[in-house]
Amino acid sequence: MQQCFFCSQNLKQIDYKEVDLLKRFVSGQAKIIDPKHTNVCAKHQRKLAQAVKRARHMGLLSFVGR
Repeated sequence: MQQCFFCSQNLKQIDYKEVDLLKRFVSGQAKIIDPKHTNVCAKHQRKLAQAVKRARHMGLLSFVGR
């Protein structure tokens, strides 16, 4: 089993302003990808979901796909 991306990169927090990083974990339909497919641990999945939701609210990410 692979290690979590954020644990391996030793990132303490996930910033909602890092849109390029967040787009890696969002599908083409703008849905947050399941942690089974992205290999993200539960702690970082919760932080990732919160960051994606904040970025959507601020208008940095779209709510729906194209």
